[in-house]
Amino acid sequence: QVQLVESGGGLVQPGGSLRLSCAASGFFLDYYAIGWFRQAPGKEREGVSCISSSDGRTYYADSVKGRFTISRDNAKNTVYLQMNSLKPEDTAVYYCATVMGQFNLWYSKDEYDYWGQGTQVTVSS
Repeated sequence: QVQLVESGGGLVQPGGSLRLSCAASGFFLDYYAIGWFRQAPGKEREGVSCISSSDGRTYYADSVKGRFTISRDNAKNTVYLQMNSLKPEDTAVYYCATVMGQFNLWYSKDEYDYWGQGTQVTVSS
């Protein structure tokens, strides 16, 4: 059974850092692309970052480039999202998701097949 579990969210001050984890079970995530999405209250779920399976290529939304880093630890079957220089506008529930095949648009939530339950990130002083 495919399962994704996020952790690492919390309350942080502006300028602070958090590292989110996405632990996979039921499949080996190094064979599949993993994306991070976020959804703020009253807003659409948006793509934040993605790491592909084949070549480990990474993708980022313009709003997080230079601040967020996605990485994968195959031995732990876990994908991470390191978030630095956090801003209040980064406040959202963060989700990881996987594509059981090829994707065309990494930032499109419709491309993804399985989702985690989400973890809350709040950036506030």
